[in-house]
Amino acid sequence: MKSISFISPSRNNLSYLKWMYNSIRKNLGYVHEILLADDFSSDGTWEWLQEIKKTDPNVQIFKNDGTERKGIVYWYDHLCEKASNDVVMFLHADMYVTPKLDEEILKHIKPGVVVTATRIEPPLHPPGAEKILADYGIEPDQFDEHQFLRDLDRFKQNKTTEGVFAPWAIYKDDYWAVGGHDDLFAPQSKEDSDIFNRLQLNGCKFVQTWDGFVYHMTSRGSRFNPMSGGAPGKDSPEWLHTTTKNMRNFIRKWGTVVKHDTFMKPIIVPKYDIGIVIKNCGDELLNLLEPFCSNIYVDYFTYYYIEEEQPNTLYDLNKRVLPINSEKTNDIEVRFDGKEFTETSFQIIQQLPEILAGDDELEIGSFELDIFEININKIKTYEGDLIK
Repeated sequence: MKSISFISPSRNNLSYLKWMYNSIRKNLGYVHEILLADDFSSDGTWEWLQEIKKTDPNVQIFKNDGTERKGIVYWYDHLCEKASNDVVMFLHADMYVTPKLDEEILKHIKPGVVVTATRIEPPLHPPGAEKILADYGIEPDQFDEHQFLRDLDRFKQNKTTEGVFAPWAIYKDDYWAVGGHDDLFAPQSKEDSDIFNRLQLNGCKFVQTWDGFVYHMTSRGSRFNPMSGGAPGKDSPEWLHTTTKNMRNFIRKWGTVVKHDTFMKPIIVPKYDIGIVIKNCGDELLNLLEPFCSNIYVDYFTYYYIEEEQPNTLYDLNKRVLPINSEKTNDIEVRFDGKEFTETSFQIIQQLPEILAGDDELEIGSFELDIFEININKIKTYEGDLIK
């Protein structure tokens, strides 16, 4: 059997990390490499990693000796570089690997194909077409392993769909063809949606097998991690900050929020070069609309907005947020009076790339839509520039 390199960084998640590691060794044996990283934990993770290294010849361990976490954006790239095998699988510490998962992954994977295992989860999140809800426990010490393994065959559906999400496997050459993960999304959140968009644009196909599974405790790395202030079903302040920050960064990069079909296959909206020109702008409107354009031009003192928001993004906001009398070079200009802005207006701004892409008669010129005067100076999309 071809060997897979399983990759899983972890921070203050030791009970889950042990549970995940033991599931691989119990159910898949020692043929596959495991790369584990301690991302500045304080719960004994590094001491445990050193112990398993003594007896497991096919594990690599790494440690963050810094003063703060690096996050999965850094670790996924670093561990992929260190992996010995051609195929890597990104696995969360709160996932239990089932028997024969490796066979299912290797059955479907080939260059240009990303393979995802189906998640079986307790009902801590709403149901979805891409997963199976079944409760076998929400903590490792509550996990009913015996009953879960007895029931496993009844979940098999002998089919594939086109979704992609964790855990996912890929050839390293395909991973590096898009440059790995984007530091814009460090330490975590929306980094997966971003790389899935880029893989799809680069020609990769997605296969979700419904005969290979993980049991997923869900969101224990940061969102529900008690050492970050979370609990099962309770979002941690750390996660709320990073997911808010990186949704704004995702919009800056892609021009829209994350979109996918019911099976989690990415829907990529064309990316236009849009400049928004606002008369009578204020704090709330600038904060709301700045991510949705390449440039925003306002009659408003922007120093404090830029000073507060710049630490949250790698984009240079001094080049994005400009005085209203600045020269405008965007392909598309959207002009309006901030005093007339409504919730309907905001919905149009959010949907504008799709509105433009869906207009078969779009041409150079001007038109009005709701409160907006829209000037089309050039018709071109740029999503292809975002691949690497």
